[in-house]
Amino acid sequence: MAITPWSFWPRCALCKNHACVLYSGQVATLRNLATKYSSLSEEEIEWLELLTLDWQLLADLALSDVVLWVPTNDGDYLAVAHSRPAGSVTLFYRDVIGDFLRSDWRGLVDQAMETGQHVASTSPAWYEENPMRLTAYSVSRLDSHGAKQGPFAVATVHTSVADTQPASRIGAAFREVASDLFGMIQAGLFPSPSNARGGEQGSPRASDGLVRVNLDGEATFASPNTQTTFTTLGYRDEIEGENFSEVIAEIVKGQFDTNESLPLIAQGKIAKRVEIDARGRTVTLRSIPVIRDGVRVGGIVLTRDVTELRQQAQELITKDATIREIHHRVKNNLQTVASLLRVQARRARSEEAKEVLGQAMRRVAAIAVVHDTLATGLSQIVSFDEVFDRVLGLAAEVASLHGTTVHPHKEGSFGELPSEYATPLALALTEIVTNAVEHGLAGKEGDVYIRADRNDTRLTVEVVDTGTGLPGGTVGDGLGTQIVRTLIEGELGGSIVWAPDAAGGTRVSIQIPLHWISTQTREIPRIRG
Repeated sequence: MAITPWSFWPRCALCKNHACVLYSGQVATLRNLATKYSSLSEEEIEWLELLTLDWQLLADLALSDVVLWVPTNDGDYLAVAHSRPAGSVTLFYRDVIGDFLRSDWRGLVDQAMETGQHVASTSPAWYEENPMRLTAYSVSRLDSHGAKQGPFAVATVHTSVADTQPASRIGAAFREVASDLFGMIQAGLFPSPSNARGGEQGSPRASDGLVRVNLDGEATFASPNTQTTFTTLGYRDEIEGENFSEVIAEIVKGQFDTNESLPLIAQGKIAKRVEIDARGRTVTLRSIPVIRDGVRVGGIVLTRDVTELRQQAQELITKDATIREIHHRVKNNLQTVASLLRVQARRARSEEAKEVLGQAMRRVAAIAVVHDTLATGLSQIVSFDEVFDRVLGLAAEVASLHGTTVHPHKEGSFGELPSEYATPLALALTEIVTNAVEHGLAGKEGDVYIRADRNDTRLTVEVVDTGTGLPGGTVGDGLGTQIVRTLIEGELGGSIVWAPDAAGGTRVSIQIPLHWISTQTREIPRIRG
């Protein structure tokens, strides 16, 4: 991470450079930074993580950059969160996350930390060439008994001295709301311990719509976007000056399945989020009670038209159902093909034809297993351990055909794999395990050990049998071997080695790099713990 070369900033005690936050390739998250540089408790870190879910909302309402600072073990402060305002010009053209506090800002931050009150600069503060008004707010929390704990962090608000937003009615209203919320942050009352959260999909933003309500539930301010949103819902009158719960009641009139807490949300009495539907539109409301000096003085209600989001979500559900149906039908077709091959193998007159058809049947059945697993989930990621357990069933079928008694032993976990990994790996392991049963243990009793070792970058699989070993000490070049090499080396970018085992059987070692998964758009699947 690039660090501004302020010569007077403290240096990292570990590397003697400025905050080396991307240590050992670790992402500079709030938790990582707080754990490495500060002595915050787990409860305090969790509170800050909860608070930063609304960090963008605070920046938008303050029309300013907001930065969260935690005290470090060596007596300094480190930035662990930063948001730029969506409706105003930023003063920081790069994130300051991971930066230590500038020495000329230290006095305000120390004072806020010591007094638990907000402190504003009396003269312009500077960042590079930008003059600003700087305000520092302490951060506290409430424990399980409702007692205030802190301060243990500081939030700074950075506003351009050239800012003209307070001259507008909207700007003034937004900043008054921001001042209320920062006051609640100092008292440990925000974020609310209820289920209303920022950062959730479809959560209302300040720019989407905002209504301020007084203690009686009357709307004292409604942003133009809120007015527009409610017009699409069929409410044609002005919202300001009306009881907001009555406005909502007018919109949902005649509906019998409305949320019982809707009037309380509309009056800002509880911190909660709800959706209302009218005229084919869906609007989400999020209420935040405003508390000053321990007394509720009103509330704010954020509004957002989420109709398109809900339509997209429904389309995704339909798409997922369609994909699952496709996998189900593919599985059925493959099982039909496998059944036909099995019937043909039984009617074949030569042993060679029976063996070839049986191998083809097992390969098709292995692919069907993967599609069957994909048909039961909403994602294209499968638990490969479940797939492999069914692959072992195919090996058991081979054993019964050759008068072999096999004892499979599975160790470790494959974890979750995307379908483009699962299908070739299932096919390859089907070939390897059935070959161990069919040739290595043909006609006798023995063991097959399958060991899987998985980490974030690599999957290692070993298949070891107690059979007769490799003829001549080397693997042949038959169709099965060619198929396995193509699947492991070609499709999965891995490596495979056949070698004699020290106990006399055969050892097959497979290495598959998982960094290929990280190049995909999906999240890397993890091992299930």
